[in-house]
Amino acid sequence: MRKITLLFTLITPLMWAQNYTEYATGSATDLNTNPQFGVCLMGGASENDNAMIWFLEQADGGDVVVLRASGSDGYNNYMYSELGVAINSVTTFVFNNEAGAIDPYVLQKVENAEAIWFAGGDQFNYVSFFKDNAMEDALNNFINVKGGVIGGTSAGMAILGSAYFSAENGTVTNQEALTNPYNNQMTLGYNDFLNIPYLENVITDTHYDDPDRRGRHSAFLARYATDTNSRAFGIACNEYTSVCIDAFGIARVYGDYPNYEEHAFFLQSNCTTDFMPETCVNGQPLTWNQGGEALKVAKIAGTQSGMNYIDLNSWSDEGGVIWQNWFAANGVFSATSATNPACSLLTPIDREMTEVYVGPNPFHDKIAIETDLARYDVRLYDIFGKQIASYENLSELDTPGLSSGLYVLHITSENEQRIFKLVKE
Repeated sequence: MRKITLLFTLITPLMWAQNYTEYATGSATDLNTNPQFGVCLMGGASENDNAMIWFLEQADGGDVVVLRASGSDGYNNYMYSELGVAINSVTTFVFNNEAGAIDPYVLQKVENAEAIWFAGGDQFNYVSFFKDNAMEDALNNFINVKGGVIGGTSAGMAILGSAYFSAENGTVTNQEALTNPYNNQMTLGYNDFLNIPYLENVITDTHYDDPDRRGRHSAFLARYATDTNSRAFGIACNEYTSVCIDAFGIARVYGDYPNYEEHAFFLQSNCTTDFMPETCVNGQPLTWNQGGEALKVAKIAGTQSGMNYIDLNSWSDEGGVIWQNWFAANGVFSATSATNPACSLLTPIDREMTEVYVGPNPFHDKIAIETDLARYDVRLYDIFGKQIASYENLSELDTPGLSSGLYVLHITSENEQRIFKLVKE
Protein backbone atom coordinates (compact mmCIF):
# COMPACT_ATOMS: atom_id res chain seq x y z
CA MET A 1 0.00 0.00 0.00
CA ARG A 2 2.87 2.38 0.75
CA LYS A 3 4.31 1.85 -2.74
CA ILE A 4 1.00 2.66 -4.41
CA THR A 5 0.63 5.83 -2.34
CA LEU A 6 4.12 6.99 -3.35
CA LEU A 7 3.35 6.45 -7.04
CA PHE A 8 0.34 8.72 -6.90
CA THR A 9 2.33 11.28 -4.94
CA LEU A 10 5.13 11.49 -7.48
CA ILE A 11 3.16 11.31 -10.73
CA THR A 12 0.53 14.00 -11.03
CA PRO A 13 -1.55 14.14 -14.23
CA LEU A 14 -2.94 17.57 -15.11
CA MET A 15 -5.11 18.43 -18.13
CA TRP A 16 -5.48 21.88 -19.68
CA ALA A 17 -8.42 22.54 -22.04
CA GLN A 18 -7.79 19.16 -23.72
CA ASN A 19 -4.79 20.62 -25.57
CA TYR A 20 -2.34 18.53 -23.57
CA THR A 21 -1.97 16.33 -20.51
CA GLU A 22 0.91 16.87 -18.10
CA TYR A 23 2.47 14.20 -15.88
CA ALA A 24 4.87 15.57 -13.27
CA THR A 25 7.33 13.51 -11.22
CA GLY A 26 9.85 14.82 -8.70
CA SER A 27 10.43 18.36 -7.53
CA ALA A 28 8.00 21.10 -8.61
CA THR A 29 10.78 23.69 -8.21
CA ASP A 30 13.01 24.24 -11.24
CA LEU A 31 16.69 23.47 -10.72
CA ASN A 32 19.20 25.33 -12.89
CA THR A 33 22.26 23.13 -13.54
CA ASN A 34 25.02 23.02 -16.15
CA PRO A 35 23.90 20.48 -18.78
CA GLN A 36 26.23 19.11 -21.42
CA PHE A 37 25.27 19.03 -25.09
CA GLY A 38 24.51 15.62 -26.53
CA VAL A 39 22.16 13.68 -28.79
CA CYS A 40 20.69 10.27 -27.99
CA LEU A 41 19.10 8.31 -30.86
CA MET A 42 17.16 5.10 -30.10
CA GLY A 43 15.91 2.56 -32.60
CA GLY A 44 12.32 2.19 -31.49
CA ALA A 45 11.83 -0.78 -29.16
CA SER A 46 12.43 -0.69 -25.40
CA GLU A 47 15.07 1.80 -24.31
CA ASN A 48 18.69 0.82 -23.91
CA ASP A 49 19.38 1.49 -20.23
CA ASN A 50 23.06 2.36 -20.68
CA ALA A 51 22.30 4.89 -23.40
CA MET A 52 19.53 6.41 -21.30
CA ILE A 53 21.89 6.67 -18.32
CA TRP A 54 24.30 8.56 -20.59
CA PHE A 55 21.43 10.86 -21.64
CA LEU A 56 20.40 11.60 -18.05
CA GLU A 57 23.98 12.20 -16.91
CA GLN A 58 24.28 14.96 -19.51
CA ALA A 59 21.46 16.79 -17.69
CA ASP A 60 23.68 17.29 -14.63
CA GLY A 61 20.91 16.56 -12.15
CA GLY A 62 18.47 18.98 -13.76
CA ASP A 63 14.98 18.70 -15.19
CA VAL A 64 13.85 16.38 -18.00
CA VAL A 65 10.92 17.17 -20.31
CA VAL A 66 9.35 14.39 -22.38
CA LEU A 67 7.34 15.44 -25.45
CA ARG A 68 4.86 13.02 -26.99
CA ALA A 69 1.61 12.92 -28.97
CA SER A 70 0.30 9.60 -27.64
CA GLY A 71 0.67 7.43 -24.57
CA SER A 72 1.01 8.71 -21.02
CA ASP A 73 3.59 8.74 -18.21
CA GLY A 74 5.68 5.68 -19.11
CA TYR A 75 8.99 7.57 -18.94
CA ASN A 76 8.46 9.34 -15.62
CA ASN A 77 9.39 6.68 -13.07
CA TYR A 78 11.82 5.02 -15.48
CA MET A 79 13.91 8.18 -15.83
CA TYR A 80 13.40 9.53 -12.34
CA SER A 81 14.06 6.51 -10.15
CA GLU A 82 14.87 3.31 -12.07
CA LEU A 83 18.23 4.09 -13.67
CA GLY A 84 20.21 5.31 -10.66
CA VAL A 85 20.87 8.83 -11.99
CA ALA A 86 19.80 11.65 -9.71
CA ILE A 87 17.68 14.23 -11.55
CA ASN A 88 15.40 16.97 -10.24
CA SER A 89 12.21 16.11 -12.12
CA VAL A 90 10.61 14.48 -15.15
CA THR A 91 7.66 16.21 -16.80
CA THR A 92 5.80 14.52 -19.65
CA PHE A 93 3.51 16.46 -21.98
CA VAL A 94 1.11 14.49 -24.19
CA PHE A 95 -0.15 16.86 -26.89
CA ASN A 96 -3.45 16.72 -28.71
CA ASN A 97 -2.77 19.65 -31.05
CA GLU A 98 -0.46 22.55 -31.89
CA ALA A 99 -2.20 24.80 -29.37
CA GLY A 100 -0.93 22.59 -26.58
CA ALA A 101 2.64 22.71 -27.86
CA ILE A 102 2.73 26.51 -27.94
CA ASP A 103 1.02 27.03 -24.59
CA PRO A 104 3.21 29.52 -22.63
CA TYR A 105 3.41 27.19 -19.64
CA VAL A 106 4.69 24.34 -21.82
CA LEU A 107 7.21 26.58 -23.55
CA GLN A 108 8.54 27.76 -20.19
CA LYS A 109 9.03 24.14 -19.10
CA VAL A 110 10.98 23.45 -22.30
CA GLU A 111 13.14 26.53 -21.76
CA ASN A 112 13.86 25.53 -18.15
CA ALA A 113 14.74 21.92 -19.00
CA GLU A 114 18.24 20.46 -19.07
CA ALA A 115 17.18 17.43 -21.15
CA ILE A 116 14.42 16.94 -23.73
CA TRP A 117 13.18 13.56 -24.95
CA PHE A 118 10.84 12.80 -27.87
CA ALA A 119 8.81 9.60 -27.49
CA GLY A 120 7.66 7.37 -30.35
CA GLY A 121 4.36 7.46 -32.20
CA ASP A 122 3.49 9.26 -35.42
CA GLN A 123 6.28 11.61 -36.48
CA PHE A 124 3.91 13.73 -38.54
CA ASN A 125 2.20 14.72 -35.29
CA TYR A 126 5.53 16.10 -34.07
CA VAL A 127 6.10 17.95 -37.32
CA SER A 128 2.53 19.33 -37.26
CA PHE A 129 2.59 20.35 -33.60
CA PHE A 130 6.18 21.64 -33.23
CA LYS A 131 7.28 23.05 -36.60
CA ASP A 132 7.07 26.72 -37.70
CA ASN A 133 5.90 28.00 -34.35
CA ALA A 134 7.11 29.02 -30.89
CA MET A 135 7.89 25.41 -29.94
CA GLU A 136 10.33 25.10 -32.84
CA ASP A 137 12.05 28.29 -31.63
CA ALA A 138 12.17 27.01 -28.05
CA LEU A 139 13.67 23.68 -29.12
CA ASN A 140 16.35 25.27 -31.28
CA ASN A 141 17.22 27.72 -28.51
CA PHE A 142 17.49 24.82 -26.09
CA ILE A 143 19.83 22.95 -28.43
CA ASN A 144 22.01 25.77 -29.75
CA VAL A 145 21.93 28.42 -27.02
CA LYS A 146 21.43 26.56 -23.76
CA GLY A 147 23.34 23.54 -25.05
CA GLY A 148 21.23 20.87 -23.37
CA VAL A 149 20.92 17.20 -24.26
CA ILE A 150 18.18 16.04 -26.63
CA GLY A 151 17.07 12.64 -27.84
CA GLY A 152 14.27 10.44 -29.05
CA THR A 153 13.14 6.97 -30.01
CA SER A 154 11.34 5.71 -33.12
CA ALA A 155 9.34 8.70 -34.43
CA GLY A 156 11.18 10.85 -31.90
CA MET A 157 14.50 9.87 -33.50
CA ALA A 158 13.10 10.25 -37.02
CA ILE A 159 12.63 14.03 -36.65
CA LEU A 160 16.08 14.88 -35.26
CA GLY A 161 18.08 15.12 -38.50
CA SER A 162 18.22 18.43 -40.35
CA ALA A 163 16.40 16.55 -43.11
CA TYR A 164 13.63 14.12 -42.23
CA PHE A 165 10.89 11.83 -43.49
CA SER A 166 7.69 13.46 -42.21
CA ALA A 167 5.27 10.55 -42.96
CA GLU A 168 2.62 13.14 -43.84
CA ASN A 169 0.91 10.65 -46.17
CA GLY A 170 1.74 7.57 -44.11
CA THR A 171 4.74 5.29 -44.19
CA VAL A 172 6.56 4.19 -47.33
CA THR A 173 7.96 0.75 -48.14
CA ASN A 174 11.26 -0.23 -49.67
CA GLN A 175 9.61 -1.17 -52.97
CA GLU A 176 7.56 2.03 -53.18
CA ALA A 177 10.57 4.25 -52.49
CA LEU A 178 12.89 2.47 -54.93
CA THR A 179 10.29 2.14 -57.68
CA ASN A 180 9.53 5.87 -57.62
CA PRO A 181 11.55 8.06 -55.21
CA TYR A 182 9.10 10.92 -55.83
CA ASN A 183 5.93 8.98 -55.09
CA ASN A 184 3.23 10.65 -53.00
CA GLN A 185 4.35 8.99 -49.77
CA MET A 186 7.96 10.20 -50.01
CA THR A 187 7.31 13.34 -47.96
CA LEU A 188 10.66 14.84 -46.94
CA GLY A 189 11.60 18.05 -45.19
CA TYR A 190 14.95 19.76 -45.67
CA ASN A 191 16.73 22.03 -43.19
CA ASP A 192 13.54 23.72 -42.01
CA PHE A 193 12.88 22.31 -38.52
CA LEU A 194 15.47 21.29 -35.91
CA ASN A 195 19.08 22.46 -36.18
CA ILE A 196 21.20 19.99 -34.21
CA PRO A 197 25.02 20.00 -34.38
CA TYR A 198 26.49 16.96 -36.14
CA LEU A 199 23.14 16.13 -37.74
CA GLU A 200 23.50 18.57 -40.63
CA ASN A 201 22.50 16.97 -43.97
CA VAL A 202 21.47 13.85 -42.02
CA ILE A 203 18.25 11.84 -42.39
CA THR A 204 17.65 9.34 -39.59
CA ASP A 205 15.69 6.10 -39.72
CA THR A 206 14.65 3.52 -37.13
CA HIS A 207 13.45 -0.09 -36.72
CA TYR A 208 16.33 -1.19 -38.93
CA ASP A 209 15.92 -4.85 -37.95
CA ASP A 210 13.53 -4.82 -40.89
CA PRO A 211 15.90 -4.98 -43.92
CA ASP A 212 13.17 -3.23 -45.91
CA ARG A 213 14.26 0.00 -44.25
CA ARG A 214 17.68 0.05 -45.93
CA GLY A 215 16.34 0.52 -49.45
CA ARG A 216 13.91 3.27 -48.55
CA HIS A 217 16.56 5.05 -46.44
CA SER A 218 18.87 5.00 -49.45
CA ALA A 219 16.04 6.52 -51.50
CA PHE A 220 15.63 9.26 -48.88
CA LEU A 221 19.31 10.14 -49.29
CA ALA A 222 19.08 9.99 -53.08
CA ARG A 223 16.23 12.47 -52.96
CA TYR A 224 18.18 14.78 -50.66
CA ALA A 225 21.28 14.68 -52.86
CA THR A 226 19.19 15.35 -55.98
CA ASP A 227 17.04 18.11 -54.50
CA THR A 228 19.86 19.99 -52.75
CA ASN A 229 22.84 19.10 -54.98
CA SER A 230 24.85 18.15 -51.91
CA ARG A 231 26.20 15.01 -50.26
CA ALA A 232 23.64 13.19 -48.14
CA PHE A 233 24.14 11.45 -44.79
CA GLY A 234 22.06 9.06 -42.71
CA ILE A 235 22.04 7.48 -39.25
CA ALA A 236 19.88 4.45 -38.48
CA CYS A 237 19.43 2.08 -35.54
CA ASN A 238 18.17 -1.43 -35.06
CA GLU A 239 15.25 -1.52 -32.64
CA TYR A 240 17.21 -2.18 -29.45
CA THR A 241 20.26 -0.13 -30.45
CA SER A 242 21.16 3.45 -29.52
CA VAL A 243 23.60 6.09 -30.73
CA CYS A 244 24.90 8.71 -28.29
CA ILE A 245 26.70 11.73 -29.78
CA ASP A 246 28.76 13.89 -27.44
CA ALA A 247 29.84 17.52 -27.73
CA PHE A 248 32.97 16.48 -29.67
CA GLY A 249 31.01 14.59 -32.35
CA ILE A 250 31.93 11.09 -31.19
CA ALA A 251 28.95 8.81 -31.85
CA ARG A 252 29.05 5.74 -29.60
CA VAL A 253 26.77 2.77 -30.20
CA TYR A 254 25.01 0.98 -27.33
CA GLY A 255 23.35 -2.42 -27.53
CA ASP A 256 23.76 -6.04 -26.47
CA TYR A 257 26.02 -7.40 -29.18
CA PRO A 258 27.20 -10.20 -29.51
CA ASN A 259 24.24 -11.66 -27.62
CA TYR A 260 21.96 -10.04 -30.21
CA GLU A 261 22.45 -8.56 -33.66
CA GLU A 262 22.17 -4.96 -32.51
CA HIS A 263 23.78 -2.44 -34.85
CA ALA A 264 23.69 1.18 -35.92
CA PHE A 265 24.35 2.30 -39.51
CA PHE A 266 26.03 5.51 -40.67
CA LEU A 267 25.39 6.26 -44.36
CA GLN A 268 27.15 8.80 -46.55
CA SER A 269 27.25 9.61 -50.25
CA ASN A 270 30.56 8.40 -51.63
CA CYS A 271 33.24 11.06 -51.23
CA THR A 272 33.96 11.50 -54.91
CA THR A 273 33.42 14.48 -57.17
CA ASP A 274 30.54 12.72 -58.94
CA PHE A 275 28.35 11.40 -56.12
CA MET A 276 24.89 12.14 -57.54
CA PRO A 277 22.28 9.48 -58.40
CA GLU A 278 22.22 8.56 -62.07
CA THR A 279 18.39 8.40 -62.19
CA CYS A 280 16.30 10.00 -59.46
CA VAL A 281 13.20 11.42 -61.12
CA ASN A 282 9.45 11.19 -60.67
CA GLY A 283 7.91 8.04 -62.11
CA GLN A 284 11.11 6.08 -62.71
CA PRO A 285 12.96 3.47 -60.63
CA LEU A 286 15.94 4.75 -58.68
CA THR A 287 19.43 4.14 -59.99
CA TRP A 288 22.17 5.28 -57.65
CA ASN A 289 24.99 2.99 -58.56
CA GLN A 290 28.27 4.87 -59.08
CA GLY A 291 30.12 1.65 -59.81
CA GLY A 292 28.49 -0.14 -56.88
CA GLU A 293 29.76 2.46 -54.42
CA ALA A 294 26.96 5.04 -54.25
CA LEU A 295 26.75 4.95 -50.44
CA LYS A 296 29.53 4.17 -48.00
CA VAL A 297 27.99 2.65 -44.87
CA ALA A 298 29.58 2.05 -41.48
CA LYS A 299 27.85 -0.84 -39.69
CA ILE A 300 28.68 -0.65 -35.97
CA ALA A 301 27.79 -3.21 -33.32
CA GLY A 302 26.22 -1.78 -30.18
CA THR A 303 27.84 -2.91 -26.92
CA GLN A 304 26.95 -2.44 -23.27
CA SER A 305 29.88 -0.06 -22.81
CA GLY A 306 29.46 1.86 -26.07
CA MET A 307 33.07 1.10 -27.00
CA ASN A 308 32.43 1.14 -30.77
CA TYR A 309 32.10 4.54 -32.40
CA ILE A 310 32.45 6.80 -35.42
CA ASP A 311 33.71 10.40 -35.42
CA LEU A 312 31.09 12.61 -37.09
CA ASN A 313 33.69 15.30 -37.75
CA SER A 314 35.15 13.08 -40.46
CA TRP A 315 32.64 10.22 -40.87
CA SER A 316 35.63 7.94 -41.34
CA ASP A 317 37.67 7.81 -38.11
CA GLU A 318 36.15 4.90 -36.25
CA GLY A 319 36.45 1.89 -33.99
CA GLY A 320 34.73 -1.46 -34.41
CA VAL A 321 33.24 -0.75 -37.86
CA ILE A 322 32.31 -3.03 -40.75
CA TRP A 323 32.19 -0.99 -43.97
CA GLN A 324 29.71 -1.70 -46.73
CA ASN A 325 28.77 -0.34 -50.16
CA TRP A 326 25.06 0.24 -50.78
CA PHE A 327 23.62 1.01 -54.20
CA ALA A 328 20.45 0.74 -56.28
CA ALA A 329 20.15 -0.19 -59.96
CA ASN A 330 16.80 0.20 -61.71
CA GLY A 331 14.97 0.07 -58.39
CA VAL A 332 16.84 -2.95 -56.97
CA PHE A 333 18.82 -2.43 -53.76
CA SER A 334 22.16 -4.19 -53.14
CA ALA A 335 24.89 -4.23 -50.50
CA THR A 336 28.49 -5.45 -50.68
CA SER A 337 31.55 -5.33 -48.45
CA ALA A 338 33.81 -2.25 -48.55
CA THR A 339 36.74 -0.54 -46.84
CA ASN A 340 36.98 2.71 -44.87
CA PRO A 341 36.39 5.47 -47.44
CA ALA A 342 38.59 8.04 -45.61
CA CYS A 343 36.28 10.90 -46.54
CA SER A 344 37.77 13.44 -44.14
CA LEU A 345 38.33 16.04 -46.87
CA LEU A 346 34.66 16.05 -47.84
CA THR A 347 32.83 16.07 -44.51
CA PRO A 348 29.38 17.70 -44.33
CA ILE A 349 30.63 20.70 -42.33
CA ASP A 350 34.20 21.98 -42.22
CA ARG A 351 34.88 22.33 -38.51
CA GLU A 352 38.41 23.71 -38.68
CA MET A 353 37.79 27.10 -37.07
CA THR A 354 39.73 30.28 -36.41
CA GLU A 355 41.11 30.61 -32.89
CA VAL A 356 38.87 32.69 -30.64
CA TYR A 357 39.60 33.57 -27.02
CA VAL A 358 36.76 34.63 -24.73
CA GLY A 359 37.41 35.23 -21.04
CA PRO A 360 37.96 35.23 -18.22
CA ASN A 361 35.54 32.53 -17.16
CA PRO A 362 34.09 33.07 -14.59
CA PHE A 363 33.99 36.84 -15.16
CA HIS A 364 32.97 39.86 -13.07
CA ASP A 365 31.96 42.71 -15.38
CA LYS A 366 34.16 42.60 -18.50
CA ILE A 367 34.50 39.87 -21.13
CA ALA A 368 37.53 40.07 -23.44
CA ILE A 369 37.29 38.77 -27.02
CA GLU A 370 40.46 38.04 -29.00
CA THR A 371 40.33 36.66 -32.56
CA ASP A 372 41.88 36.96 -36.01
CA LEU A 373 38.45 37.10 -37.64
CA ALA A 374 38.18 40.18 -39.85
CA ARG A 375 34.45 40.63 -39.28
CA TYR A 376 32.19 38.98 -36.76
CA ASP A 377 29.03 39.44 -34.74
CA VAL A 378 28.83 39.12 -30.96
CA ARG A 379 25.57 38.12 -29.26
CA LEU A 380 25.03 37.48 -25.56
CA TYR A 381 22.10 35.37 -24.31
CA ASP A 382 20.80 34.45 -20.90
CA ILE A 383 20.24 30.82 -19.98
CA PHE A 384 16.67 30.91 -21.32
CA GLY A 385 17.76 32.01 -24.78
CA LYS A 386 16.81 35.69 -24.43
CA GLN A 387 19.22 37.94 -26.32
CA ILE A 388 20.77 40.53 -24.03
CA ALA A 389 23.28 42.29 -26.28
CA SER A 390 24.40 42.38 -29.93
CA TYR A 391 27.53 44.00 -31.37
CA GLU A 392 29.90 43.86 -34.35
CA ASN A 393 33.67 43.36 -34.09
CA LEU A 394 33.67 43.92 -30.33
CA SER A 395 36.88 43.27 -28.40
CA GLU A 396 35.51 43.86 -24.89
CA LEU A 397 31.99 43.45 -23.55
CA ASP A 398 31.09 45.37 -20.39
CA THR A 399 28.28 43.82 -18.31
CA PRO A 400 27.91 45.80 -15.04
CA GLY A 401 24.12 45.50 -15.03
CA LEU A 402 23.91 41.74 -15.36
CA SER A 403 23.08 39.55 -12.39
CA SER A 404 25.21 36.57 -11.44
CA GLY A 405 24.54 33.37 -13.34
CA LEU A 406 25.14 31.42 -16.54
CA TYR A 407 25.27 33.17 -19.95
CA VAL A 408 25.93 32.06 -23.53
CA LEU A 409 28.08 34.11 -25.94
CA HIS A 410 27.91 33.57 -29.72
CA ILE A 411 30.76 34.68 -32.01
CA THR A 412 29.52 34.43 -35.61
CA SER A 413 31.35 35.12 -38.86
CA GLU A 414 30.50 34.38 -42.47
CA ASN A 415 31.80 30.81 -42.30
CA GLU A 416 31.62 29.71 -38.69
CA GLN A 417 30.01 30.10 -35.30
CA ARG A 418 31.54 29.63 -31.85
CA ILE A 419 29.49 29.22 -28.67
CA PHE A 420 30.86 29.90 -25.19
CA LYS A 421 29.18 29.23 -21.84
CA LEU A 422 30.24 31.85 -19.30
CA VAL A 423 29.52 32.29 -15.61
CA LYS A 424 29.21 35.76 -14.06
CA GLU A 425 30.27 35.82 -10.43
